[in-house]
Amino acid sequence: MVPLSAVGHINACIGLAQPLLAAGHRVSMTLTDSWRGQLTKYGIEEVIIKAFGQPLDKSAMGADVHGSGKQSVSDGIKHLLEDGSVADLTPLEKASRFGPIIRLWMEKAVQLDSELDRVIPDLKPDCLILDQLMHITAAELSGLPYVLSWSPGPLIITSVSDERLPPCASGLSAYGDPNEWKQYRQVWCEAIHDVWHEFNSYVISRGCRPLATNNLTKPDDCLNLYGYPLELDYQDVRPLPENFYRFDNLMRRQEILDNNNPAMFDIPESLRLQKLGKLVYFSMGTLGSVDVVNMKRLVNILAKSPNRFIVSMGPKHYEYSPLPAANMWGQSSVPQTQVLPLVDLVITHGGSNTVTETMAYGKPMIVLPLFGDQWDNARRLDDLGLGIQLDAYRCTESELLAAVDRLTADTELAKKLSQIAERIQSENSLTKLPEILVNYVNGYRKL
Repeated sequence: MVPLSAVGHINACIGLAQPLLAAGHRVSMTLTDSWRGQLTKYGIEEVIIKAFGQPLDKSAMGADVHGSGKQSVSDGIKHLLEDGSVADLTPLEKASRFGPIIRLWMEKAVQLDSELDRVIPDLKPDCLILDQLMHITAAELSGLPYVLSWSPGPLIITSVSDERLPPCASGLSAYGDPNEWKQYRQVWCEAIHDVWHEFNSYVISRGCRPLATNNLTKPDDCLNLYGYPLELDYQDVRPLPENFYRFDNLMRRQEILDNNNPAMFDIPESLRLQKLGKLVYFSMGTLGSVDVVNMKRLVNILAKSPNRFIVSMGPKHYEYSPLPAANMWGQSSVPQTQVLPLVDLVITHGGSNTVTETMAYGKPMIVLPLFGDQWDNARRLDDLGLGIQLDAYRCTESELLAAVDRLTADTELAKKLSQIAERIQSENSLTKLPEILVNYVNGYRKL
C-alpha cells in the first residue's frame, strides 16, 4: 500500500488496511522515517522509504526537470494557505497558480518510482494499492495487479476527461452551467501544461504507455476505489464505470486498537458542567489550521455563541491559546472519530475524510473550504441540503452564528442524517473490500 505523505491519506489507507487484516491478509505500507512505529499497532508492516525532499536522481527525470530537494507537497499547500495573498482566492484563481504544486507531485512520483523499483522485488506482493495523484510507473511495470485508491473523492478521478461532471477542486455544482466547468478546465489545463508534457515524457521514457492529454493518471488500466456516501455521490449524474467501487467511507476504526482498553474520548469537564447549548466540533484540518489569523477570527466569532465547542487547534495552537471563552475546549489535535459521535454539529474545512466520517455518524456540517476537494464537498453538501457552505475568509459573524443556530435547530435534517448514518453503519461497505480484491487479483490480466 503506497499512500500520499499527508495525514488524511494515511488515515484512509489505514481504513483500507483494517478489513484486509481482519480477513487474514498481510498488509505492508511504504512510509517515510517520520512515520516509523506508528502503524505497527494496527498490524501493518512498515516499509521505510526515502522521504521526498531528500536528494533526487534528477537524471531519471530528464534534463528539463529539476527536483526541489527541499519542499514537500504538504509544505507547498501549507505555503499557499499561510500566504494571505494566495489563500483568499477563488477556486478558479487558485487553479491558475497550481502548476508548482503539480510539479511537486511529479517530482514525488518520480522519486517514489525509484523507491518502489527497489522494494517491490523483496516484498513480492500479490497486489499494489496506491493512493497517489500521479501515475506511478513502477506499478505499471511491475506486472502486478494494482489498484488506485482515491481518498480525495470521486471528482478527482476523471476530472479532465468526464465532461458530465464538474472538474475537481472547482467548487462548481453538478447541476450548474457546463460553460463554467469548461472555463475552469481550460485554466487548469493551461496551468499544468508544461508539467504534464514533462511527466508524460518521463512516463514514456520508462517504457510505459503515454498518458492521455492533460491526465496525470490512468484509471482505465486498473481497479479504482473511493470512499463517498451514496447520498453524496454523483451517480445521479453518471453511472459508475465497471472498474470502480464505491464505499461509503475509508474510515479507520480506532476502537479496535486494543480490545481490552478501547479508545474513548471523554467530554472535558469544563464543557460537561455547562448544561446549556449544543456541542459543536470545529476543525480546519492540519493544513487549514496553519492560518492562525483566520483561526483566531473564527474562534472569536464562535465564542459568542451560546453553544459549546471542541476545537482541533492544529500545529500552531500555541499562537492562539488559551481559547477566548469558557464554552470552548481545544488541543493541537483531537481523536476525530471518537469525538464525532458525541457532538451535534461539525464545522469543518471539508476534507473528504472528515466529510465521510461525519456522514457516517449522521451530523450536520458547516463547511469552510480552503482548497482542493474541500470546495467540491462543500458545494455538494450545500446543493443537496445536507449542510451549509460558507466562505472561510469572508463569512461574517452574523452568517456563521446564524448557520450554527439553523443547523442545530433543524430537526428534519437531523432525522434525515440519522437515517443516512444508520444505513452506512448497517451496510459497513468497506468489509466487502477483501472479496473485491481477491476476485480482482484472481481474474487479473495485464492490459
